[in-house]
Amino acid sequence: MCTASNYKTEDHYFGRNFDYEFSYNERITITPRNYVFNFKKIDSIESHYAIIGIAAGVDSYPLYYDACNEKGLAISGLNFPDNAVYRDYAEDMVNITPFEFIPYLLSKASNVSEVKELLKDINLVNINFSPELPLSPLHWMICDEKEAIVVEPLAEGIKIYDNPVGVLTNNPPFDKQLFYLNNFRNLSNKSSSNNFGGDFDLDEYSRGMGAFGLPGDLSSSSRFAKVAFTRANSYSDTDEASSVSQFFHILGSVEQQRGCTFIKGPNFYEYTIYTSCYNTNKCILYYKTYNNSQISSVKLFNEDLDSNELKNYDLINEENINFIN
Repeated sequence: MCTASNYKTEDHYFGRNFDYEFSYNERITITPRNYVFNFKKIDSIESHYAIIGIAAGVDSYPLYYDACNEKGLAISGLNFPDNAVYRDYAEDMVNITPFEFIPYLLSKASNVSEVKELLKDINLVNINFSPELPLSPLHWMICDEKEAIVVEPLAEGIKIYDNPVGVLTNNPPFDKQLFYLNNFRNLSNKSSSNNFGGDFDLDEYSRGMGAFGLPGDLSSSSRFAKVAFTRANSYSDTDEASSVSQFFHILGSVEQQRGCTFIKGPNFYEYTIYTSCYNTNKCILYYKTYNNSQISSVKLFNEDLDSNELKNYDLINEENINFIN
């Protein structure tokens, strides 16, 4: 399970918590403009926008979990079990597999409006990456600095939703996640009023009681409400350090600690393996991992973007503690 969000100050920020019970050796992968994208059912793309993101470290193909291109378009794929439906090959459609979805869109589109045009012809075809790596059931949050959408491959077809809250988690489908927020329309970041009724006083005995009832569990619906509230009420200075720090605090409100979500199987617990934050205007990727709370960053524009070879950086997973004395 995962949580994605965006945030706007002077620049636009986008990222996610990647929550799972084990790692696929995630790494930062930079795809330069002349790396050849080979696809299962359509022609290769030999020249395209440069891309930076976090991908599985399992092959020479960039299996992106989340990524941003040089134009500031960003995408994150989140687990969508029991709802995602992939299809057979369809004539007269652009047949791409779900693991090709992020590379295809970020190669060709510079903003959400262009993504919407591309989606009119896309058929998400049911082809695994390999026998060892079957497809994951996914839906996607896609955004630029002006708008955000959610794309879901449902039984009735691909659905596209405008995303006014700038947040996505897992199940249920996005329209139901959005409706769920109606249950919390009374919440506020301000002091609460006594609306209980009767002729007696009720004390506000603590700060923060305006948000009394905000979910705190780790279910996807509760994480959606928690991050939507936190993001909507977030305040920070507009400089880069303040904005990045605040973004990590937004997603930190639903970080999963190892041990709190039991999973049947050999790895037992789901936890937040990494948190990413992209400045989509400057194409800077910041990240933290479960075992390294220090923020690290990689800049897309510091690389040779006219190359034809992938550039990978392993995630730093060892804690770096600043000992004062």
